[in-house]
Parts: sequence; structure tokens; C-alpha cells
Amino acid sequence: MKRIISFAFLISCFFGAVSAKDYRAALVADIDSGQVLYQENAEQLNYPASLTKIMTLYLTFDALEHDRLKLDDYLIVSQYAANAQPVKLGLAAGSKIKVEDAIKAVAVHSANDVARVLAENLKGGKEGSFATIMTRVAKEIGLEHTNFENSSGLPNEDHLSTARDIAMLSMAVYKHFPQYWKYFGIKTWTYNGKTYTNGNRLLGNYAGCDGMKTGFTNKSKYSLVATAKRENTHLIAVVLGAENKDVRADVAQKMLNLGFSKSGQKITTVKTVPAPKNSPVTRYAQNYEEYSEPVRYEYENTEISARMTGDAGVQFGAFSVYTSAQNQAKRVNDLLGVKPEIVYGEENRVYRVRVNGVSEQTAQKLKNSAAQHGIDSYVFH
Repeated sequence: MKRIISFAFLISCFFGAVSAKDYRAALVADIDSGQVLYQENAEQLNYPASLTKIMTLYLTFDALEHDRLKLDDYLIVSQYAANAQPVKLGLAAGSKIKVEDAIKAVAVHSANDVARVLAENLKGGKEGSFATIMTRVAKEIGLEHTNFENSSGLPNEDHLSTARDIAMLSMAVYKHFPQYWKYFGIKTWTYNGKTYTNGNRLLGNYAGCDGMKTGFTNKSKYSLVATAKRENTHLIAVVLGAENKDVRADVAQKMLNLGFSKSGQKITTVKTVPAPKNSPVTRYAQNYEEYSEPVRYEYENTEISARMTGDAGVQFGAFSVYTSAQNQAKRVNDLLGVKPEIVYGEENRVYRVRVNGVSEQTAQKLKNSAAQHGIDSYVFH
């Protein structure tokens, strides 16, 4: 009983004025052992926003390890990448960026256009295909509740993760690609005469902080992964859904303080984050062509079928009951003349009604047509 009271007292001391209402989920753990020292809603689904880019960089490091990329290679910027919403570098379509600069742009500035550049160059010009690989590799390294729909973390209702999964992903980068960890600790970076500052306020201001990544969208609110090393203890703090930048930095710092105060002590009231599984990159590299296999669907509308060469898709809803998804698919088929695929997502246990592989123009037409019939939908890539 004394142990429990002492731990509760410590929590109240460290978190003090910060209310749990100011953020959605939090976790602090030992990177080396995976021992969780404190957590709140760590397995609750949230939008990861730009924390997504940790996986984009994980797969970039994988490509470097297997000589599919080199740090001094140049990557082509597509029109699709150039059109990404801010935050971005503002690269022009047809321009080039060196791989190492691309890594820094994503790690420091969280540039959405550069995340797309990496995704397209790593997966033959298709960000959606790259997102499929992201999700598959996430499962292989032990992330149980994560689904990626793009390389940047831009808003998508199916783009989800948890604080525990984000912690595991961050640990995987540290354990599988330690030689590239330094990029997450860069405080400022200058490119084409402009200097960009890392949004992680703990860098340079919190003793031992050596990374890692910030995130924000209107839906996700403010998120942060912060890591710090002191003597033989290396900790990771994850904060999701904070109300503002001050809250996410404050909570992360207080969690790290709490973690350092509890490190070395056995905590039995919370679970352990399992060590990330061995990197799947060898298998990923050997079977690279497997990820290039197109997914083929049946379409009754010949006009749509003839255009199945695009990188866009349309989702007409996600349902927890299969019969509801079937009814929606039939409705879409009857009203729009296109037969959707019903895709089951193990990570969220939902059935998604989707049309995939169409051009951007066709996707927008389908979305507009669906709206006219009272069917909610959105375009994805």
C-alpha cells in the first residue's frame, strides 16, 4: 500500500497543474528495456499526424541500408508532391532534392512535400502503395493498432495509431538504425538560404534530450515524441492530442522527469512495451516486387474500368458490421455504377467500402456524384 501511495504522490507532484483533459494519451518508457514507467490511454486510437513520418524515415533508412538509396542521391519532385499542403519546403515540380536533405527536411521541418517525395521515389511514384508497405512493416515490427494511409500524416479518418505503437516504432528506429538516430536530434537546419527550427522544444532545453518528432493537425491536435538520455538511462515520452504546443512540451518534460525518478524501480501497475521485433528489412528488400503487385477489382462501369491506372481512391464509409458494408457497397454500385471492394482492417476491426486505382479526376467525380446521392465519401491516395 505504501508503494502505491508513493507512486500516486509522485504523479501528482510531477503533473501538478496539467490536467488529463489537456491531452488524450501519454506514455513514458525505457527505450532499452521497454519498461513503461507511466501511461494514460496508451492503447487508445488517435490520429498520429506527423509522427507518421517516423515510419517514412524508418523505410528510408531501410533503403539506405540495402543500397536502394544513397545519402548523396537526388530525388525528383513530382507535381503531386509539390501540391502537398503546408508545412512544406515549397519544392517546385521537376526539381531535385538530395536524400540527406530530404531526411533532414522531414525530421526537422516535418515537410509534407518531402515526405511525399521519399514515398514516391521509394515506391515507384505511388504514395498509396508506399502507405500499404508502411502498414505492413508496422505489423511486422509489432505495431498492433496502427494503419497508415499516407506518408506524411495529413488528415485521413483511417490513419490511426496509439501512444504504445508510436513508442514501439520510435524504439525500432533507435534499435534497428542507430546510425541514423542523429537526424532526430538536429535543432536547426539551413536549406537554400533559409533556416528551419525543430518544433521539439525540449531539444537544447532539457538535459539529455536527443530527439525525436512533433506532429499536428486540427483533428490530432498537438503531439510529441521526446527522448532523453542521462548516464545509463534512455527514456522515451509520447504525448498525443495536447491542446497546444506548451502543453505537449510540458507534459513530455514532466513525464521524462517522472521516468528518470522511477528508472531502475520495478513498476508492476502497468504493462511493458514489448521490444520491437527484428527489422523486417531483409525480407522487405528480397520481396520488394511483391509490394508492386497491383490490386485488381471488378468494376461494372466500363468508363471507370478503363481508367484504373491512377493513384487515387474513394472511400464510401467504414462499418463495424459486414452486412452494413455490403449494403453500402450495393448502394454505391446501384447509384454510381461502380462496384467497390470491401476491405477489412484488422487494426481497427472495420469494413471499408472502397474504389481504388482511379485517377484524381475520376475520384473527384465519384465523390461529387456520391454527394449528390447523399453518400458521404472522401478521396484518398
